[in-house]
Amino acid sequence: MLDAPETPAAAPVPVPFWRAAVRPRSVLLLLLLLAAAAVCGLLGAWQLDRAQVRGAAQERERVGAILEADPEPLDDVLRPGETVTGEMVARKVEVVGTYEPGQLVVTGRAHDGVTGVLVLTPFRVAEGAGTGAVLPVVRGWLPADAVDDEPPPAPPAGTVTLSAYLQGSEAATGTTADGRTEAISSPELLNIWTGPLYSGYGVLVDSVPGQSGGLEQLDPPTRFGTGLNVRNLAYAVQWWVFGGFAVALWVRLVRDDARGRGPGTDPVLDDA
Repeated sequence: MLDAPETPAAAPVPVPFWRAAVRPRSVLLLLLLLAAAAVCGLLGAWQLDRAQVRGAAQERERVGAILEADPEPLDDVLRPGETVTGEMVARKVEVVGTYEPGQLVVTGRAHDGVTGVLVLTPFRVAEGAGTGAVLPVVRGWLPADAVDDEPPPAPPAGTVTLSAYLQGSEAATGTTADGRTEAISSPELLNIWTGPLYSGYGVLVDSVPGQSGGLEQLDPPTRFGTGLNVRNLAYAVQWWVFGGFAVALWVRLVRDDARGRGPGTDPVLDDA
């Protein structure tokens, strides 16, 4: 006898996404993957906390090392025309020269939680490769109302030996007028002071002779990204990516199921 021909299997029938999503196996899978995503989120938050704790400890160590470091000759770190790199930020340098007229007030600067102004003064270098160039120097901070009715304190006269922390130039704002500015921008300062001009500026640490006028000394400058431990931050991002992948995996599986390509899909039994 001849065998009866086999009946071809019925082709899977696509269904709407929402219908596939409410199937028991899809709901159970969603709960499992949401639990996994929640665990990943918590682990990411824990790693972020560790990044902040370790980053703060590293920043304290960095600031301590900066405060204890001896100043280096400015020529050994930066010369006119060179750009202040991230490695140069907060390096303590020493330079000899004289303060010049043209002092500016930098507005909108916070210090210890209080908004005030910085006093920015041109310093003409008198020794080394930078002889004749101008280094902008932030001599200190004052409350905003201290310069409402009178100019900021004058710098020491004559030859001055100063030490300062280096910092890079800020983005130009185009708002320098009437002895006030919103940014310490080398291109803008070059239009006001006679150059050549250093590309960054110094934050005063100490000077001989000393200055008067109640200016408050600033903390060492910080580099972008300080305060967070990069390794722990990367771990946090990885955990959050894993959590997002778990949710995306459920969407992908349900979509395949809706198209009739999911594992064990039976259009007769599942959709009856």
